[in-house]
Amino acid sequence: MVVLMLLAFGAKAGDVEGLVVKKSPFNATKTIDRLENVLKEKGINVATRWSHHEGARDVGISLRPTELIIFGNPEVGSHFFTSAQTAGIDLPMKALAWRDADGQVWLGYNDPQYIADRHGIDDRDAIIEKMTGALDNLTDAAIAR
Repeated sequence: MVVLMLLAFGAKAGDVEGLVVKKSPFNATKTIDRLENVLKEKGINVATRWSHHEGARDVGISLRPTELIIFGNPEVGSHFFTSAQTAGIDLPMKALAWRDADGQVWLGYNDPQYIADRHGIDDRDAIIEKMTGALDNLTDAAIAR
């Protein structure tokens, strides 16, 4: 919700603390389609997709394309919960694709280190590193031409 509010009020892609953001050469739907395919190919659970712009349209609000996907790998993410169960508010992971006012599409997700810091998780460095690398690779694959 905070991300959407910042987008609505003109925050630039790199201005949201804890959000890793990458340019996508595809539209928002195709970006999330591609990410979903990469996740499924890697055996990562996809919980759901959510179209914020369709929901907004349904209630008479104009919103540029904005799509969310929720996904996770319990073998990795569950380690956060053994340190701080409150991390469950931030996991499973989410990725958001949106088109900004200039027409550029972005793909963003929460930095695992940011999630760890938010919940005071200081004993899972190897997990944070693994999550960070995996998310970087997965999202790079989704936006690659």
